[in-house]
Amino acid sequence: MQEIELKFLVPESRLKGLIRQAKVKSSQVTRLAAHYYDTPDQKLAKAGIGLRIRQEGDTWVQTIKAGGDGIAARLEHNSVLDNEHVQAMLDNNTLMPNLSIYKDTSIAPALADFKLKKLTKNLTRQYVTDVQRISRLLTEDASEGISNNIELAYDHGEVIHGQDDTQREAIQEIEFELVSGDLDFLFKTASNWCKRYKLCLSTVTKAERGGLLITGQNHSPAVSANLNALNINKDSSMPAFIRAAVHNCLLQILPNSSAIVAGSTDSEHILQLYIGINRLRAALKAFDSFSDELNPEWQTILKQTANLLADYHKLSHLVNCVEPKLRQSRAPIVDWSTDWKAINIKPIDIINANEFQLNLLELIAFTMSDPNLEAQADKLAGDRLTKTLAKQYKKLLKVEDLIDKESDSTVDNTGIAGTIKDSICSQHNNQQAPYNLYQQLKGLRYISEFTAPLYGKKKTKRWLKQIIRAQKALEHQLDIIYYQCSYQNKASIEPNALYGAGWLNASLIQSEKRSEKRLRKLQSCATFW
Repeated sequence: MQEIELKFLVPESRLKGLIRQAKVKSSQVTRLAAHYYDTPDQKLAKAGIGLRIRQEGDTWVQTIKAGGDGIAARLEHNSVLDNEHVQAMLDNNTLMPNLSIYKDTSIAPALADFKLKKLTKNLTRQYVTDVQRISRLLTEDASEGISNNIELAYDHGEVIHGQDDTQREAIQEIEFELVSGDLDFLFKTASNWCKRYKLCLSTVTKAERGGLLITGQNHSPAVSANLNALNINKDSSMPAFIRAAVHNCLLQILPNSSAIVAGSTDSEHILQLYIGINRLRAALKAFDSFSDELNPEWQTILKQTANLLADYHKLSHLVNCVEPKLRQSRAPIVDWSTDWKAINIKPIDIINANEFQLNLLELIAFTMSDPNLEAQADKLAGDRLTKTLAKQYKKLLKVEDLIDKESDSTVDNTGIAGTIKDSICSQHNNQQAPYNLYQQLKGLRYISEFTAPLYGKKKTKRWLKQIIRAQKALEHQLDIIYYQCSYQNKASIEPNALYGAGWLNASLIQSEKRSEKRLRKLQSCATFW
C-alpha cells in the first residue's frame, strides 16, 4: 500500500485554534505507544526504512515504511498482531518485529539487500514514541457517488531514547493523509489549513526524530542536489520531464527548509536551500513551455525567498568566516555586530512565510499530478532540449562578449574582476553584464544537469565538469568582491575595515586568473547537444 500524507509543524501562536478544529465531536483521541527498531549501526535508517511495533488504542500493529517519492508518498505495510503474544513479549522484555511476514509483499523489494534472518538477530529497540493523537475524518462528496476522504491527525507527545528514558524530544505536528479519493482534495484541504494556521511543511518523520535523538543531533545534515534521483529517460514526455526536474529540486529544498523551520541556523542548511531554490527557478524558466500547469507566480515567490536567504547567508559568512580569517592574518578587529542586529528577518522567518509554504504545497501537487493528462503528453522532451540548451548557451556567449568590450574600455580595473567589481559596487545598470554572466552560467549549468540523462554520460561528462568549475570560480570571485566592497563601505565609519578591504582586493588577482582560465576552458569545450 502507498501512503500519501503531508506533515506540518504547528506554530505555538496558532495551536489552540487548531486543536479546537481538530478535537470536534466526531474526532477520536488515541494513545500511540510505538517501539522503533534498527541495527546498532542504523542500517535500516540509512536505507530509508522505518520499522516499528505500535499500540494503537487496544490494538498492536507492526508497520514498515520505505521508498516512495521522497516527499509525500511512501510504501507502507501494516500487520495487526496478536495482543496476548505481544503482551507476553512485553512482560519478558523480548518484543521484536517479525520480518518474515514481508516475503512476497510490496515491501519485499525494499528489503532485498538484507538477509532477513541476520537482520532480525541484529535488531534492537532504538527509541520509543509516546503520542496522543487527535484524529478526524474530513470528507467531500465527489462526482459519480465517490467521496474524498482525508484523515487529519494532530500528534502531541515525545520521542524517548530506547536505552535512556531521560533523553526525550517533544513531538508536535499535524498530518493530512489521503484515505481515498482525489489527490486534489488532499492538497486543497492542506492548503486551507496552512493558510488559516500558518503551518509549515516538514519532511522529518518520527523515525528520523528518533534517529537524531539517539545520535545526539538536533537536525539531520544538510541535503545537497542528488542527480542520481532524477527520474528522466529518453521516453520522457515534456510534461513528465518538467515534473521530474521540479521533483528533484524539491528533494533538496524540503529537507533543508524542514530543518530551518525546526530551528536550525546551520549555514549549510541555508546554503543548500538557496541552491535548491535556484535550481528550481532555472528549471521553471528554461522549461516553461513544457507544461501548461506551471504557475508564473511561483517564480516571484521563489526569487524573493532566494534573495532574502542570500542576504542573510552572505552577512553570516562575512561575520563567521571572513572576519575570523582576517583576524588570523593580524587584521585589526572590525565590529559587525550592528550590521548583524540590523537584520530584521531571519531564515526561519523567511521559510515560515505563508506564501512560501503555500508555494511549496503547489509545487508538490504539481509533481504528483498526472503528466499524461496534459495536451503535450505525446511530445518527447528530447525533441525540444537541444533548442533550449542552444538558446541558453547563446545568451551566455552574448554576455561574455559584452564583458570583453567593457574590459577593453576599462582603465583602472582590467580583466573580468575589475568589471565585476564595478557592477557590484556601482549602481549603474550598464555595468551589470559580469553579474549577468554568472547568472547565465549558473542557469546553463543547472539545465545541463537536468538534461544530461537524455544525452548519456560520455557526451556530457566533460562539459559538466568544465561548466561547474567555471561557475564555482566565478562565484568565488564575486563573493570576494562582495566582501571587499562591504569592508570598503564599512571603512567610511570604521577605519579598521580598510585593512580587510585591501587584503580582499589583493586576493582578487588569483581569483581573477582562475576565473578567466576556467571560462576559457569552457569556451573551448565542445557542447554535448
